[in-house]
Amino acid sequence: MNIKNKTTISEGDKPMTTNRQAAPRAASLRKIALAAGLLYLLTFVSIPTLALYGQVKSANYITGAGPDTAAIIGGILEIIVGLAGIGTAVVLFPVLKKQNEVLALGLVASRVLEASTIFLGVAFILSIVALRQAGAGAEGLVTGKALATLYDRIFLLGQSFMPGVNDLLLGYLLYKSRLVPRALSLIGLIGGPVLFAGYLAILFGLIGQHGGLAGLSALPVALFEFSLGVWLTVKGFNPSAIISESAKSEMNESLSVA
Repeated sequence: MNIKNKTTISEGDKPMTTNRQAAPRAASLRKIALAAGLLYLLTFVSIPTLALYGQVKSANYITGAGPDTAAIIGGILEIIVGLAGIGTAVVLFPVLKKQNEVLALGLVASRVLEASTIFLGVAFILSIVALRQAGAGAEGLVTGKALATLYDRIFLLGQSFMPGVNDLLLGYLLYKSRLVPRALSLIGLIGGPVLFAGYLAILFGLIGQHGGLAGLSALPVALFEFSLGVWLTVKGFNPSAIISESAKSEMNESLSVA
């Protein structure tokens, strides 16, 4: 009789135990969502580089006079973006791997590759600055022009192609997991192919790299990442998706014990 009572109490306490386990998990996931959201918003700090790099990429920058502050600040901002991009994938990995570990790991790899191209682009820009500071003069104009062209090419690959890969992977994982509204995930799934189309159009000379159509092709990806950053920072993950995932984990644990 005592055994029956213990069993009843044990089974009656199970929902309470589940709730106690769910609370710390929800708090942990909220911290992950907040960190990922802030990192996504941080990836937008490099927007001013469009203006900051205008002078350093000009034909006569090396022979001209004046401070190099704008180019250096632009380089620092891009480095921040690269590191923040890696951070978004690393922070989200523990959550996304429960949906598909291979794709979650692919997102981390894609972000690392994207950051690598950003760092390389910064190296090109700072090399132009170094030529000017070294007093290369007219002899360095050809080299400076080549470095500016290389920056544009690596920018096209790293920040006009890789974000499409990132958002396709992330959009799919978020869509399947329902961690955020599916409408938001769909923006990423649509934005990736649109960005690819713009990338190919630039590559084949159909549109200009700095033209309006190129900017429009990047708009859905920018909208997805900015909206995702705001959503994760303010709202966090979808509570129903967290509960569903917790229930699934408990079921798997019960089956394993059995």
